[in-house]
Formats: sequence, structure tokens, C-alpha cells
Amino acid sequence: MIQDPKTSAATRLTEQSKTSCDRENSSRATLQSEDDSGNENKQKNVPQKRRKRAQSTPKSVKSPNTKADQGIGSRAGGRAGGSRDKQDDGEAVTLFGVISMGRSAMKAVIDEWIEAFEKERDPSILDLVSFFIQCCGCKGMVTAEMCNSKDGSNVKSKMIEEQDESSGLQVKRFLAFPWILTVTWPLDGDVEYPLVQSGPCGRWFYSELCDFISVLVTQFQHSVLFDSYLMNSVLSLLTSLSDSSVRAFRHTCTLAAVKLLSSLVRVALSLSVGIENSQKLCAVQKSKTARQKNSPQMKGLQKKITQLEEKRSEVESMMNVIFKGVFLKRYRDVLPEIRSICMEELGVWMKNYNTVFLNDSYLKYLGWMMHDKSSDVRVKCVLGLQELYGNPILFPKLDLFTRRFKERMISMTLDKDNEVAVQSMRLLALISNQTEGVLSPNDYKQLFQFVYSSQRPLAAAAGELLFSRLLSTSSDPQDGTNIEEAHKQQIFMKLKALLDFYQETKLHQHVLYLVDSLWDCCSTLLKDWPTITSILLQEPPSPPELKDAEVIVLVEILVASVRQASEGPPLIGRSGIKRMMSVKEKRMQAEDSTKLTEHFLEVLPNLLKKFLPCEAVAALLLKIPQFFLPDFPLTEKDQLLSDLFSAMRSVLDLHCGADVLEAAARSYLCLCADETSWRCTAQTARDAMVQNWVNQLKLLLEDAVKEGTFSPDVEKTKEMLSTIKRVRAFHNCHDLSEWNLFELVFPLMSVDQTGLPSEVLLEVLQCLCYTILWSLSTSSKTLTSKEKALDQRLHLRQFCESSQRCLSHNEEAVRQQAFLGICDVLTAHSYQTNIWDPTCCGPLLYTPSPKLQRALLTFLCSHIFVQPDSDSQSTDTENSEVEKLEDLHKRRNLLAAFCKLVVHGILEMSMAAEVFMSYVKFYNDFGDIIKETLCRTRQVDKTESTRTLVLSLQQLFVRLKHEQKTECMPHAGVQTFTSIKELARRFAMTFGDLMKFRECVVMIHRSGIDFVFQGFRQTPDTQTPMYLSYLIILSEFSSKLLKPDKKTMLGYLQKHTAEHITDLREECWQPLGHYRASLLAAAEVEDALSHASSERKLQLRSSGAKAKEGKSLHVQSVQLTLAKFLVTLKDSNLVRALLLQT
Repeated sequence: MIQDPKTSAATRLTEQSKTSCDRENSSRATLQSEDDSGNENKQKNVPQKRRKRAQSTPKSVKSPNTKADQGIGSRAGGRAGGSRDKQDDGEAVTLFGVISMGRSAMKAVIDEWIEAFEKERDPSILDLVSFFIQCCGCKGMVTAEMCNSKDGSNVKSKMIEEQDESSGLQVKRFLAFPWILTVTWPLDGDVEYPLVQSGPCGRWFYSELCDFISVLVTQFQHSVLFDSYLMNSVLSLLTSLSDSSVRAFRHTCTLAAVKLLSSLVRVALSLSVGIENSQKLCAVQKSKTARQKNSPQMKGLQKKITQLEEKRSEVESMMNVIFKGVFLKRYRDVLPEIRSICMEELGVWMKNYNTVFLNDSYLKYLGWMMHDKSSDVRVKCVLGLQELYGNPILFPKLDLFTRRFKERMISMTLDKDNEVAVQSMRLLALISNQTEGVLSPNDYKQLFQFVYSSQRPLAAAAGELLFSRLLSTSSDPQDGTNIEEAHKQQIFMKLKALLDFYQETKLHQHVLYLVDSLWDCCSTLLKDWPTITSILLQEPPSPPELKDAEVIVLVEILVASVRQASEGPPLIGRSGIKRMMSVKEKRMQAEDSTKLTEHFLEVLPNLLKKFLPCEAVAALLLKIPQFFLPDFPLTEKDQLLSDLFSAMRSVLDLHCGADVLEAAARSYLCLCADETSWRCTAQTARDAMVQNWVNQLKLLLEDAVKEGTFSPDVEKTKEMLSTIKRVRAFHNCHDLSEWNLFELVFPLMSVDQTGLPSEVLLEVLQCLCYTILWSLSTSSKTLTSKEKALDQRLHLRQFCESSQRCLSHNEEAVRQQAFLGICDVLTAHSYQTNIWDPTCCGPLLYTPSPKLQRALLTFLCSHIFVQPDSDSQSTDTENSEVEKLEDLHKRRNLLAAFCKLVVHGILEMSMAAEVFMSYVKFYNDFGDIIKETLCRTRQVDKTESTRTLVLSLQQLFVRLKHEQKTECMPHAGVQTFTSIKELARRFAMTFGDLMKFRECVVMIHRSGIDFVFQGFRQTPDTQTPMYLSYLIILSEFSSKLLKPDKKTMLGYLQKHTAEHITDLREECWQPLGHYRASLLAAAEVEDALSHASSERKLQLRSSGAKAKEGKSLHVQSVQLTLAKFLVTLKDSNLVRALLLQT
């Protein structure tokens, strides 16, 4: 039946001329789609015997000149994928061609097809068969033959699906009663069929095919839908193709079959509605008198009901055929797309036709497939269940399913796919809303924890569950309360429930995440700032008094809601957030900012006054001005601003905690910004407050510092410390250079540090550091003369020298701040000198003294690269682990500050050797910082950076040899030989581009050879160099040498070893042999052996005597023995020399 692809064109033309005759006399109809070469019709050769048998068939397939029949021949073709083919004026549109033309065009063409079907069934059915074949992307030939019997071994034996690789064709033959269809197409598995086309074409074709099937059934339902001849053929076709091993047939026809069942469901529903309406009319007729009961109208209604029931039964039988023939075979298909389609449509059937499909025999498939390995299949199952659980009428039918699969639904909230987890949480929220007893308290406790999830969609879904379970309930207002009090009481009860939940979870650092999770469903409650503030300002006993811990949490929720309304949902550590805001969201955000600014501008002073004694609450409330609308109009608001700044100053006068000072400094920074409408008022209030602190500090310093000594007074020292803390906190955010704080505070650095409290010294170091940094950052405005530049450099030198003395302080915090301050100011000074215009007056060059550089390096080795104490490890607790992490974080900051000095050229690059030599030893703690430093220094100067690497390796090796020589206890800075070798290997891995770093690698080898042999003189007591084993470490870089450089290095090594007796067989010279072997390529040894072999053959040919031949063979044996020995050393020069000597 497969046409020979080599058939001549003349034969094809002859067969085409017989087409009209074949249509009358043959029992076959050949359907053909376009191939890549054009629209040429390729008819199959019909054998004579088959033709005679066709003539004897009682009923043959005819093709009258109808539009439907025209689509069977040349018009049956169409481009796969639903492309819009241009049709000629005299040519009608095919079923496949209309698929992309919209629903109206589909209706018109399908109506024409129905008319053609009523006149001639077989060609129209074959036209529909051709449509489904083309939708599968098959660009081949379809041949149909009549089948008299649906059963029989002869028919079953003809059902084949095979590949003919010799002809490059694939054949599928299947039964679509009354037809046996044979599909032949090119064997090309890599071609995309329409459903899986890349880009939007695949999605378009999917929707267009679904629309076509829906329109097809809609147009059929009043005419040919109940024609068993048509539907049996269509159902048989889809069932057979959906069971094919060809992915295109299986995928496309499964989709068509389940969509056909969905359309039949709609037909069954319409029939059910008709039956119900007729039954109502029949009931009305029965209620009439007995004489009217037997009227013709009553008989007509009963007959109509019977007919509609018969049609519904027939439609349900069609649905049953599709379900058993397609769904049951394909819902576990190997292709995830097919499984997903089945689960999606099953949910639709259950929702729309629940009287048939919504029972446990169908629900079990959804439950089973919730365990599918494909996330898309799991999502489709959950989405289908959401539709069912969301309908209160259907919920009672899901009782058994809920009990059986509840644990699986809860576990799916932990799914690795975020969409599955989110939809599962929403499904559980629907279940929770429908009933009370399904989810237990432990289930709710587990699900509520997801409000702190790092995925915002999942956290928001959990927030909806939390809101519906705990916060959406309302209680009846008490008698005699007005509307405002009733509303306030409702809000208080909801907030109390939220506070109880927060305190029960024991996660007291996640209020921002809790508010963000509840924002989408509970923003009305959280943005009810007037009610919340009135609850905070109201005195007991009505409403019941909140506990101190609950007040702090409530204020924290209030501040978090203000931040959420002003800035939006993005939070650190939470992903899945929409980055771009819509116009509506931006408008709502602006409205919320205006409302909160207007409200808190009036209420915040009262809140600060009430909670003035509580430092924690005051620190939270001081954050609210940071979220004020910058351009808020201040008409008649001057008194409110004055009250606000007065209340903020009262808080700062009473408290000096770090949280209070930081919140106040940031709020003043936002209020004093250039774009704000209250800038002048805020700056005036800030300057007055700072001036008061400076005056107070002057008086305290005059009494405390006399003749270079610090007179301790407990009360005054405490007052001085609090004042310096306030100045330091504001100086961190604000430029306070006009108060000349350096001259004011620096005298404390000149006094004896033993008498100065460490807390005061720490604050002074930070304040002086901020002063220098502000001076450097504002140099373009302040440095107007050389005298000011000299003063700036003097201050910088004084600060570095005084901080250097603090590097040996007893308190660790003071030492770390001194080190960090020196690094910060030196880095900032370097940056300013690099960007400054030399023609203008700018910062003068300052180079740290060698003493200061050594002090920094000493601090690095003694306080950063240190191992944790074993004593502290033996008493590990949760608090100690937190302290270790905090200590590691501080040490990482200190190391990064030191590395910046090296990268920016403030310190010599050779000082980074101590950093590089700790790369392996402290890899887990500082590996990323050290590697980045290595990359940055190599970008600055790769030669100097390479010298630093060599220096670090040599210093480690020298320390190791010294330790071995003295035989004392190992020092902390000493590493083992294996660790040094591993460090060299890590360094070698950083040289990626061999051509780029060619000179650097050569320099490593040269310096290594010089390090080993420089100054060595061989004596009876010293047979080998002291550092000879360093060559083993150096061999780690041999793989980075190019072949010419290996030869050069080998010669350089030979030059150093020529004067010495080097017997590589001796154990003491093994490092040298190892290094030489690493320099020699295996190819060179092979070249040497092949060269010696060729010379040996020439000698054998020139010698005719047997004695000479035997001697030559003896020489050959000696040569091979020497070569094998020297190959182990990989020394090609020695191989060649010894072979020539022999």
C-alpha cells in the first residue's frame, strides 16, 4: 500500500487522469496533504485484484462535486500549525484551513460540511478524518478502504504500526469503522508537530483546535450528532490514534478526544435542562383537570421527555466510550503534557457534570495523580479540586476523598515547585472555609507557619488562611455601644488574635514578614491607623489593657504596616515579588502615603509622649517619620511639626540606646532631605539639638580632661558617654563639620588610656572616624585653600597615629574599631586623591608610616587569622553558636577592610602575602574574600601579584623548615607540607589563560629554582640544598607552562645543577627528579625512543655479520633498559644523550 517514492512523474500524471473514474468504481478514497515540494497529487497504485474486489463491494465511496468533496483531493492539504492559507476565489476553505479564521468562519464551514454530509456521508467523513490527521502535523498520505465487519481476525491482522527505514517512511493502519485507514508519512521524528511548536504558534493552535471542536459539537448537536455512522467513525479514529506510539498522533488526538468529551458534557447539560423544563411543564399539566390531563399537549410533553432522555443516554454512552478508550489509557502516559491534559479535563467534567463524574470512582484519579512527578500535572489536579471544593453544593460528595487524601494535600504545601505549593495552600483554605472538622489544630499550626516563607506567593496564600481562620470572625457588639465603639471593639479583638498568634509562634523577629503576608487580604485592618492609634492612646479599663510585650508587638505591627503602605512589599530574603507596580498600585500607594502622613503628623507626638518611658516602643515610633510623603503640603501645619520635633527631642534627651539614636538619626535625615517640604523646619530643629549637645560636651570635657589626664567621675562620665553617643549617631548620617567636632573630641585620645573608660574611647574613635570621612567626602566644598588641605592631612595623621596605639588596647571592641577606622579613612583618602583634579586644591597625599603598616599586619595575624578556642567548643550552646557567627562576621569585615588597602595600593602588595598564605587554612571562613583580593590585585599588576604568591609560599616553607629544625611546639602560623602543596595547587588553578599569564608562570619557576639553589655549595656535610623539597611544591605550577617554556626551565634548572653531583637515584635528590619529570612532556620521550629505534635499524642493515648483529641486539637491549628507566624520570635529554653514547 505504500507508494514507491521513485515512481516517475509520467506515471503519476496518468493516474491523476483516472481520478474521476476511480471515485466512481473504487472503494478507496485517498487523502493527501501538502508536502514540501508543492500541491502535487500522489495517488497510490491500485492492483488489479483489489480493483475487481472494489467493484464487487455493495456500497462504494462516491465523490460528487460538492464543496466537501473538493476538500478531499488537492484542497485537503494545509500547512501544519494552523497557518492562514490564501484561498483562490473558486476554491472553498477546508476544515483545517478554517481553524485559524475565528469562530464565525468555523461555523460557516462546518454548516457547509453538514450539508455535504447529509448528501454524501463517506467523502465528508473522510474529509473530517483528513482534518484530524493534518492537525497531527502529518505531511503524508491517508488511504481508506471499506470494512464490512468490525470483528474478525482478518481485520485485526491488518492493524499495524511500523517503520520502513529503507524507504524513509512510516506506516500506521487502524480501524475507524467502517474504514480501515492507512497513514503513510516521512520518517522524521525531529519535526515539531503543531501542538509543540515553539513560540506563540503552539499556544494559538492549542486554543484554535479546542475552539474548533467546541464549535463542531455545538453545530452537530441539533443535526448529525446522533448519527451513529458519523460518531462511531470519529470516536474510533480518535481512540485508535490516541493509542499510537507516535507522539504527534497520541498527543493531538488525546487532546481532541477529551475536548470532544467536554463538549459532549455541555450537550448533556443542555439536554438535562430541556428534560427538567419539560418535566415542570408536565407537572403543570398534571395539576389541571382530568379532562385536560389526556390532552395532546400532555402526550407531546411526555414524548419529548422520552426523546430527550434517549438522546442524553446516547450522549453519555459516547462519553463513556471516550473515557474508557482514551482517558483510562492516557492519564498515565509517559508524556507529561498528555497527563496534564487528562487531569485538567477531568476536573472540568466533574465540575460541570457532577451527577455522572463526581463520585469516588472518578475522584481517585485526581488523588493518584497528585503524586505525579511532573509539577504541571500536580498543579492541574489541585486546580481541578479547587473548583470542586469552592462549590458548597459539591462539597458533601467529597467527604471520602478528603479523608483519604488530606495528608497528601497538606504535604503538597512543601512541594519543591512554588506554584504547586501555592495552589495547595489555597485549596486547603477553601476546605477550611467549607467545614470545621477536616483540618485539626496541629494541621493549622503547621500551615500557619508558611506566613514566614521566603516565597511571597506562598506566604500570601498562608496569610489568607490565617486571616479567614483567626481574623475574619466578628463578635456581636455590646448593648449601648455606638457604631464607632463597636468598630473599635471589633478591630481590637482581631488585633488581639493576631498578637496571640505572633507570640505563640516564638518567631519574634519576623513582624515585617507577617505583615507582608497578610497585606493582600488584610490591608484594611492593617491600614486602619486611626483605630490602632486610638487603642494605643486609650487608657484602661476599656478596652482591656494590653501587656507590655503585646504593646511592643502592636507598635511593631503598626510601623510595619506604615512601611508596607509607603514602600511596597519587597523585603530582603523574600522572592516571587512583582517588581513593577501598576498605575493603580502607584496611585494607591500615593494615597496611603498622604493618609499616613496626615494622620501621624497629628498623632505621633501624643504617642511619643505616652510611651516616652519605654525605650523599645519609642525606638519603633521614631521610625514612622521616615515614611512621610516628602511633598506633603504644610498649610497650617507648623504647630504640628513643632510638636513632633519637640516630642522627638524629648525622647533623645531621655534615651541614648543604639536603636533610638539610629531611628532618630534616619528620621531626621529623611525630614532634612532637599525634596521635602519641611526641610527648613527640620534642619533648624536638628541644628538646635546638636548645638545643645556640643555645648554640653564642651563643659563636660573641660571638667574631665585637665593637663592630659582624665579625672574619673561616675555621673559626669555617664553623661559624657550619652552625649558622645548622640553626637556620634547623628554624625553617622549628618554632616556636622560646622561644629568642628575633631578639635572638640580629639583631646580624649591624648589622655592616658588606662584612665579613660573603654566605652568612651570606643565612641570617640567612631566619632573621629566619621569626622574624617565627612571631611574627605566634602572636600570639593570645604578645601578652598592649601591651609585647609594641610589641616585635613594633619587630622588624618593624628587619627591614624592615635588609633595605632589603640590596636593594643585590652578591650577587643576598641581594637577592632581602631583597626576598622584606620582602614576606612585610608581607603576614603585614596579614593579622593584618585578622583581629584590636580589643577584644583584638593586632599594632600598621605602615606601610612612603616610602623603603622607593620601594626596593621600584626593585628591581621593575631586577631583575624585565629582558630576558635577548644574550650569554647566544648561548651557549645545555642547562644555560643550565635556569638561565633557574630564574631566571624566581624572578622570578615576587618579582613575585607585590610584587603581594600592592598587593592587600592595604600599598602604594598607584598603585605598581602599573609592573606594569601591563609587561603587554604581558612577557606571556609574567608575563602571568597581572599580569592576576590587575588583577582583584584592581579588586575592591578599581575607581575607583582605573582611575586606576592611566590613570597607567601616561600615564607610558609621557610617557617616549616625552621620549625622542623628547632623541634619545638608548632606555631599557629606554621602549616604542614601537604597544606602548602595544596595551597600551591589552588594558586595554580587561578592561572586560566596560559598565554595571558605566561610570563607570570615562568617567573614563578625561575624564582623557585633560585630560591632552592642560590648560594648553595656542595660539601661532604651538605650534599643537597636546604630547601630542595620546595621543588615538589613548585611542580604544581609545571602544568601551566607552555612547551617551549618547559624546555627553557629545564635548561635553567640544568644550569644550576651542572656544578653539583646529582645522582637522581639517590633518595636525597628525589625532589629534583620529581620536578624534572614534571617539566618533561611524554611526547619528547616518545620522540627520543623512536629516533633511537630508527638509528638502530640502520646499524642492523649495514652489519652483515652474525656476531655484529648479536652485539647490536645486545646494545638494543641495553638501550631499551636505560630508556625504560629514564622514562620513569621523564628526562628526554638524558634519554637522547645515553642512547647516542651507547
